[in-house]
Amino acid sequence: MEKIELDIECKACNGTGIYVGVCERDGSGVVCHRCNGTGCHHYEFEYVPFVTRHRRRGIKRVFSNNSGIVIGEGNGHKLEDFGGMPYKDWLMGKPFPAKDEMRKFVCPAWWYQTVDYDKKPEWCHDDYGFISGAFSDCPQFCNKSECWARWDKEYRGE
Repeated sequence: MEKIELDIECKACNGTGIYVGVCERDGSGVVCHRCNGTGCHHYEFEYVPFVTRHRRRGIKRVFSNNSGIVIGEGNGHKLEDFGGMPYKDWLMGKPFPAKDEMRKFVCPAWWYQTVDYDKKPEWCHDDYGFISGAFSDCPQFCNKSECWARWDKEYRGE
């Protein structure tokens, strides 16, 4: 364990020693409780120096992101149903494979709104009249595999 100690400008009072909050008005101020009026905050931070990435026990599969879906086995689902890649491949530095998204559970608009907004298709609004609300309320959501096929064609050139 290593430790860093620094004397830094107090963030609560901006180094003035005087705090002005919502209750201090018309030129009033109180002695800053964080630095006791010194303007200086003594900062201490303990840490373990990074040497190498550790393995995490119990992990079988890694996902590039999550759009708010509970990932887990059961109810007829395997981890592979959620996309992602095997943990051993991720540890070796392999890139995520094409189509690693949670395609069985979310549509392209839902996925890319949280993962990479620039890749979020706008045609779901234009073509399906879906303006707002839950993505699962989109009239096309039950046919999301068609949306993924269109997304693959337009964004991956398939």
